[in-house]
Amino acid sequence: MNRRKVLIGGAGAAAIAVLAAWRFWPEQGFWNPCLARLPRHLAEHELVQSAWAGIDASQMWDAHAHLVGTGDSGSGIVLNAQMESVLSPAQYARRLFFLNAGCAGGAEGSVDRAYVERMRNLVDGMRAGVKLLLFAFDRAHDENGVADDERSAFYVPDSYARDTARRYPRDFEWAASIHPYRPDALQALQKAKAEGARAVKWLPSSMGIDPASARCDRFYESLKKSGLPLISHAGLERAVAGREAHDFGNPLRLRRALDAGARVVVAHCASMGEDRDLDRGPNGPLVNSFALFARLMNDPKYEKNLYGDISAMTQINRAGPALKQVIEEEAWQARLLNGSDYPLPGLMPVFSVDYLASLGLIEKTSAGVLKEIRSHNPLLFDFVLKRHLRSNGKALSPRVFETRRFFDTGV
Repeated sequence: MNRRKVLIGGAGAAAIAVLAAWRFWPEQGFWNPCLARLPRHLAEHELVQSAWAGIDASQMWDAHAHLVGTGDSGSGIVLNAQMESVLSPAQYARRLFFLNAGCAGGAEGSVDRAYVERMRNLVDGMRAGVKLLLFAFDRAHDENGVADDERSAFYVPDSYARDTARRYPRDFEWAASIHPYRPDALQALQKAKAEGARAVKWLPSSMGIDPASARCDRFYESLKKSGLPLISHAGLERAVAGREAHDFGNPLRLRRALDAGARVVVAHCASMGEDRDLDRGPNGPLVNSFALFARLMNDPKYEKNLYGDISAMTQINRAGPALKQVIEEEAWQARLLNGSDYPLPGLMPVFSVDYLASLGLIEKTSAGVLKEIRSHNPLLFDFVLKRHLRSNGKALSPRVFETRRFFDTGV
């Protein structure tokens, strides 16, 4: 069979899978109802209670949570002008959906505060000890290391993530976001470490970062010395617009960081999209991004410093073969970290419990309860859902959810 037919066949299979998934959409409508405290019948439900079995809540840090706002509190958050203009409908809709997902959309003049308070309320609905790792988000920068505001979707300063975590230490930890091309990148990294940052977050395709560039070498060296892990998005990105350039989200481009000895967490396990197989040359064929991530995970060279976070993998546009493999790969369990990708569990159209049930990943009898939990507490929904995932009789290890040791001790 010639290669063209194989590619067409693969694309056709993918299209069929997409159509099968989206027939369930939108399962719970478009808007988060933002209901309050979980009713007793849900809080005491066997599905919830069994999810906590074997979990040490004091070790449970959500390793992927976004700090969102408008800057109305003096936080320093900056939104791209397009996100506030109806003349840019896609960007404008992103802002509305994200704020609604975080139950801050109607809090005119106090969006920053409302968003943080909603997160605190949701954490309060978990068990004592659970925390969120809040992400700062650096601006896009050009090749000369100059901030590019026009191509930056938004900016969340390190100082705001730091101060929020300090103000509410029971609920939050924080991760810095530092563009490696910045002239002050090494100083910013040192400062973030001294001020309690637990990690550094990148979204290469939107920020304009080529992880395979030699320009990152000094930053990787400093990361290794600091002990801070790099949490870097890989694969296709749809939630955040910006400097979509080249294939900066290609998982293989993170080899440079790994070879430098930095600890790297591949966000979402690169579970969406296609990238070039650079091992077959710069013009190698396009292959599934997750397959490239799996190649790295199975390379003995990276057993000590490559990890994946499973945030967003239960979303309707990601659930499928990648999620099944992550559940079934016993050798990976010690190197997987749970994260919710908050506020996305509250973004109603991007999840379908019924679709997961149709794939056999959860019991159909659990669907109604999970949907009800989600309307009250999307964080708890994300946790309970993942604890009940099954594929060929296998489940995610409790260790996947007990991420604190990774950030505390570096292992």
